[in-house]
Amino acid sequence: MTEPVVHYTEFPDLALYARGKVRDIYDFGDRLLLVATDRISAFDVVLPTAIPGKGSVLTALSAFWFQMTADLVPNHLITTKVEAYPKACQPYREKLEGRSMLVRKTKPLPIECIVRGYLSGSGWAEYKKTGAVCGIPLPAGLLESCRLDPPLFTPSTKAEQGAHDANITFDEAAAQLGLELAERVRDLSLALYERARAYALERGIIIADTKFEFGLLDDSLLLIDEVLTPDSSRFWPCDTYAPDRSQPSFDKQFVRDYLKSIAWEMKAPAPELPCEIVERTSEKYREALRRLT
Repeated sequence: MTEPVVHYTEFPDLALYARGKVRDIYDFGDRLLLVATDRISAFDVVLPTAIPGKGSVLTALSAFWFQMTADLVPNHLITTKVEAYPKACQPYREKLEGRSMLVRKTKPLPIECIVRGYLSGSGWAEYKKTGAVCGIPLPAGLLESCRLDPPLFTPSTKAEQGAHDANITFDEAAAQLGLELAERVRDLSLALYERARAYALERGIIIADTKFEFGLLDDSLLLIDEVLTPDSSRFWPCDTYAPDRSQPSFDKQFVRDYLKSIAWEMKAPAPELPCEIVERTSEKYREALRRLT
């Protein structure tokens, strides 16, 4: 039996906290219920076409990485077991199963913590223009998709839905967070990435770059949101990797490439995705989950 596609959720007995690009979030006071739908966004716009099974993949991968990295930094995950959720959730058990997590509510930091282990995407575009990425100068003559050692910490702003995140320098991040907290999230982001990169390489996947988010609970810093998923990372197959070109991927770069090919202007409304793109994207997400877990 195929899993039903979930574009959005409606749980009348639960208090809706927010709808993100992908997640519907419900409020339980000091806790939140995160429900990963099958929505997909590209260039900060939510597309009208959903990707079957995507929410389940994001939830399973995030839960896996939260567990694997808990010794590096505590995280906000309480449980993914629906039977342990508040009583009010139980009537919706069927829709919550496999695509939701109960988490501690934190105050999210106002920046996204991006780590780049390979020169790709907006980093490659900036390097070609300036020879630097987010204010970090790099050697001349680097190739697209080349490995970066050590990886780069390149924070960005968090834009409102429909607007574009903007890359910022470490100094700009420190001005927002304070130097001590900025250094802490930088060091944690790099440690998380290094562990994940080494693990994934053994399983035939290159994690080219990724995005982490952190939140404060009282005075404690927690890893939050999603972790090392095909939505928040670039995943490349090792067996076809070669620098000096763009790479095939297990993530939504496949969708971005299609949208670029049809000359969409990258603002709402977004076009529908054809069936072939939907099916292949769904396969790529599931393959990433299978390889990594």
